[in-house]
Amino acid sequence: MSTVILTGLPVPGSPLEDELRSLGFDVRAVPAPEDAPAALAGVPAGQRVAVVDSGFVGHPHALRLALTDPRFDACAVTGAFAVQPGARAALERAAALTPDGEGPYADRLAAAVEASGTAVQRPELGTLVAAVPSGAAERAEALAAVAAVDDEAVRLRSAVKARDGFFTTFFISPYSRYIARWCARRGLTPNQVTTASLLTALLAAGCAATGERWGYVTAGVLLLVSFVLDCTDGQLARYSLQYSTMGAWLDATFDRVKEYSFYAGLALGAARDGDDVWALALGSMILMTCRHVVDFSFNEANHDATANTSPTAALSDRLDSVGWTVWVRRMIILPIGERWAMIAVLTATTTPRIVFYALLIGCAFGALYTTAGRVLRSVTRRAKRTDRAAQALADLADSGPLAELVAKAASRPRPLPRLPFAVLGALLVVGVAWYEPFGSTTVIYAALIYALLSGDAVGIPPRGPLDWLLPPLFRAAEYTTVLVLAVKADVPGALPAAFGLVAAVAYHHYDTVYRIRGGSGAPPRWLVRATGGHEGRVLLAVVLAAVLAREAFPVALTAVAVFVALVVLVESIRFWVSAGAPAVHDEGEPA
Repeated sequence: MSTVILTGLPVPGSPLEDELRSLGFDVRAVPAPEDAPAALAGVPAGQRVAVVDSGFVGHPHALRLALTDPRFDACAVTGAFAVQPGARAALERAAALTPDGEGPYADRLAAAVEASGTAVQRPELGTLVAAVPSGAAERAEALAAVAAVDDEAVRLRSAVKARDGFFTTFFISPYSRYIARWCARRGLTPNQVTTASLLTALLAAGCAATGERWGYVTAGVLLLVSFVLDCTDGQLARYSLQYSTMGAWLDATFDRVKEYSFYAGLALGAARDGDDVWALALGSMILMTCRHVVDFSFNEANHDATANTSPTAALSDRLDSVGWTVWVRRMIILPIGERWAMIAVLTATTTPRIVFYALLIGCAFGALYTTAGRVLRSVTRRAKRTDRAAQALADLADSGPLAELVAKAASRPRPLPRLPFAVLGALLVVGVAWYEPFGSTTVIYAALIYALLSGDAVGIPPRGPLDWLLPPLFRAAEYTTVLVLAVKADVPGALPAAFGLVAAVAYHHYDTVYRIRGGSGAPPRWLVRATGGHEGRVLLAVVLAAVLAREAFPVALTAVAVFVALVVLVESIRFWVSAGAPAVHDEGEPA
């Protein structure tokens, strides 16, 4: 139970106490601000506690935003201020001083807590009202303003992402928000809806794996249902302010699990029909993962950069002022809504091979479009990359023990840029693996050169204008090398085993991204070292290909995939259910 301290004499006819109780608060009234410290002392230390002026007039959702959002230690609107246990001491110190000044007591407390160094979140209310009128006339005016705005309509609108794709905005959100409200009124949680979305997608993958037309049609329908639920869980979280660390973990990972599981289901279904499309399925997963890493890496590199004077950014801002261009540019990159709709329709009406061809062509175009724009922004802007950004890029690189040794030896700054040499190393290992016959020891030498050049690339903090390309370059080199080796092995089970290995490693990389986004830093170094880092896994894969018979290669890849998956997943679960995990709820989900 949370507690609210209502300060001041009660206002006849005010629904405030009932509204606070409906939000889950135990209401304790005190006649004057001077009595608040004693009331605070009687509230258990582990509870959320709020201070609200008895003269508050406003919408219930304004109070909900200020008093119940679990993401912030302290939050306030006019006349209402709430803190979680992490900011309780700051509140008690402020209350003991009885802050002087004009305005509602809750506002003065919030200002004093903020002045002491505790961040106070002040949500954007838009058309919602939150006020403490000073007289009868002002109160009547405030009540009229409350009556003029539909609180529930605003709450429903705010449940939808401010920025989303065309398909999601116009074909899903108009009704999924009402599903979210239905779920909230029946006590369902976002995590339950997220789990339902995952189970629906896995069922869709199972239907696709039948290889029958009815299975493909059912799979397409179920995939769309899964996407509706995927939109609903976030809208439910925003509608009811049910944010949690477990929800952050589920939301951050399940989209990829659902999509890549569906790829595997399509590949299994095609195999039943005698069409081997595992290489296309793995290629699609590689392309999507690398595309996401480009997004993550660029955003982290510029998270707190200053002096963005890029002409490309200025052009983009001008295009944003022309409404239709915004939607066109969002659609052509094939974001998740458009992509899942395309996959669902093509699955139901065509074949898995056509689905993967469309995916590869559409996503390749989107990746080239976005990456080219970001490269242009990077080379034409004048900005200073911060230590935080450089560390994030270094963490995203996922460099293992071999690269660490090289980086230490190459830590002295050199005048030559290191990105071109890293590109050369990536092209070398992939090219030699493709050119040489399976099992050639020459590929091992190429992998060693790749390890040297990639380690050298991160020998100094990545602050160059294009150094954000290093993490996606390393992802592309590692994943593509595994794909090429599996194709060259040309034995049953090699490509499915490679798919499993890349999926396990990709999960590790997504997990790294969301930890960094939540401000918790990268996974522990022991995990990166235990899984070998990108260069270590590349070297291991080519060594296995060189020393094992073709028939044993899929077994070895499967064993490596199981080891990586177990180690990474156990550590990931441990972290995301821990008290220190961040409540990350991404409003800009990757395409």
